[in-house]
Amino acid sequence: MSFFVEIDHIDRTFPLKDGGSYIALKNIELKVQKGEFVTLIGHSGCGKSTLLNILAGLDKPTQGGIILDGRQVTEPGPDRMMVFQNYSLLPWKTVRENIALAVDKVLKDLPKDERQSLIEHHIDMVGLRLAADKKPRELSGGMKQRVAIARALAIRPKLLLLDEPFGALDALTRGNLQQQLMKICEESHVTCVMVTHDVDEALLLSDRIVMLTNGPESHVGQILNVPIPRPRHRLEVVNHPSYYGLRNEMIYFLNQQKRDKKRKRKEVVAIARHGLEKVNLNIGFVPLTDCAPLVVAKEKGFFAKHGLEEVTLSREPSWNAIADGIRTKRLDAAHMLAGMPLSMTLGYGDNPQLPVVTALVISRNGNAITLKKELLDRGVRSLSAFKSLLKGVPDQVYTMATVHPTSMHNLMLRYWLASAGIDPDHDLTMTIVPPPQMVANLSAGNIDGYCVGEPWNSRAIRDGLGYAIATDLEIWASHPEKVLGVREDWTNQHPETHNALVKALLEACEYCDDRRNREEILGLLARPQYMGPSAEYARPGFIDPYDRGMGEAPETLLRFNQFHIDNANCPGRAEGLWILTQLARWNITAFPRNWIEVLDRVRRVDLYGRAARELGLPDNEGNRTSFELFDGKVFNPDDPIGYLNSLDICRDIRIEEIIIDSVSESSLAIAV
Repeated sequence: MSFFVEIDHIDRTFPLKDGGSYIALKNIELKVQKGEFVTLIGHSGCGKSTLLNILAGLDKPTQGGIILDGRQVTEPGPDRMMVFQNYSLLPWKTVRENIALAVDKVLKDLPKDERQSLIEHHIDMVGLRLAADKKPRELSGGMKQRVAIARALAIRPKLLLLDEPFGALDALTRGNLQQQLMKICEESHVTCVMVTHDVDEALLLSDRIVMLTNGPESHVGQILNVPIPRPRHRLEVVNHPSYYGLRNEMIYFLNQQKRDKKRKRKEVVAIARHGLEKVNLNIGFVPLTDCAPLVVAKEKGFFAKHGLEEVTLSREPSWNAIADGIRTKRLDAAHMLAGMPLSMTLGYGDNPQLPVVTALVISRNGNAITLKKELLDRGVRSLSAFKSLLKGVPDQVYTMATVHPTSMHNLMLRYWLASAGIDPDHDLTMTIVPPPQMVANLSAGNIDGYCVGEPWNSRAIRDGLGYAIATDLEIWASHPEKVLGVREDWTNQHPETHNALVKALLEACEYCDDRRNREEILGLLARPQYMGPSAEYARPGFIDPYDRGMGEAPETLLRFNQFHIDNANCPGRAEGLWILTQLARWNITAFPRNWIEVLDRVRRVDLYGRAARELGLPDNEGNRTSFELFDGKVFNPDDPIGYLNSLDICRDIRIEEIIIDSVSESSLAIAV
């Protein structure tokens, strides 16, 4: 589908006097249909007017671009007209002459009588016939703004840009002019993008409302569709069933941003005296194939390259041990499950809230669902066959294991089962088993299957104990799997150390995705302090074709372990939001009503972007669009609650505003 206006991943960076830079806008991506009225809202300083100026061609993006009706916007042009808050009329010219100034300049090839007719038509359109020969000093504020709108529309622009056009007017004048603008837009079918601070104005005029987060690095936080039919009248809009819900949604968003701004003012920023604040780090990991970037960063010198002189990789027995290590500060950072920073920040189970951030996705994919070999002999080769097995023997209870309640293994196994109408909590038993203990429990008959990362699927297959009925590439290809997790207070106290850590691991991830390095990497993983002998089972998917153990030819799965390609390392907010919906779906955590605030705090795209830029790597978050998993169910990041309500199998979903307090606050440390 082609769009009339395409804002294609816009960044806008401004240089500072001290040689640094200020990133006002980051990865703004928006598509507008012809005739659509789109409004931008957000707090002062969020970059609304900057974005409007870029659309007008009055400013240029640092990255990305604007396409209008198939042509790139590179400079101002008559196909776009801007209406400012301050009218911008020439004081020595009359209403007619101010409008004629634009028409005679842009449409000079038209015959004079046609131009005159056009001018008179637009004078009548804005209701200024009796004031046509008056000068601006003789006009009220509302009349001046009507002249500005008439002048803009008289040259037949493709795109009308409105920068708080009614902000300086009294309420009665503003209301009348808003109604007139709606009528004009409907008659002329012009496409409009407007900036406003007035939520009621946005609801009255807009087809969609784009809400921008605070700067720096302002991005699209949420987009609201306004399902109120046109033509609109103020009283009908206010009485529409959606009105107050949409209004509350906007105010709630703005309040989240206000709270976020206050928190950032209090954040600790430790300024290092000599480069990094800390050079000796203890980083936890679980011995799985996807810990490879940490091993590579240490053994290939990427940590040392970025000033981290002594990094100890601490092999942990379970994901609970990882969480405890971060909680007690025994670990500075950790190789974490993708859902763990979010769940620790929200507080899951009996654990108190602990703000944890991730600025890097370490790996994607790499998991499989393994069932005991006996089920293959009984013909269970698909999800539907597994469902038939469960329904066929209701008295027998099957047990499936995952590694942690907040892991992608748990969320995706549950999603896979529920898509077929299998309730994971009622139709079978779910249990938690640490990854290294999966095969032993399968062999002992304690469990009938599991979802885990490698090498523990291939180990069961090689030993003749199980088979992989599905891989996560079939459920959700390129889903986030492991991330770098760090306490928020640690990040605030060690910003340069954290940046060095992210850069070292970014380079290590890039090294891991060069398949020419995989044999060498497997040799490193096989060292006793890392995976040890279990590394010999890690070849399938990592290097060799993947054998499911179902008697079929092994498959070449080039992205079974994905570490870097296709923007794999960015901790995208939309995929984090999907994780939040699934944590809530199974009552692991409540769903945060203030999800935008939570995601911006945990999934630190800004910190990832800084590290990527310093390495000369792309730093964009990627498209902010709806996506779907294998069952075709669409996830819309602008309506996660609607998505939750559409799920057939789920627990009682709790939706709560979750206020997260900082762990500690102290004064700004200034270098001497």
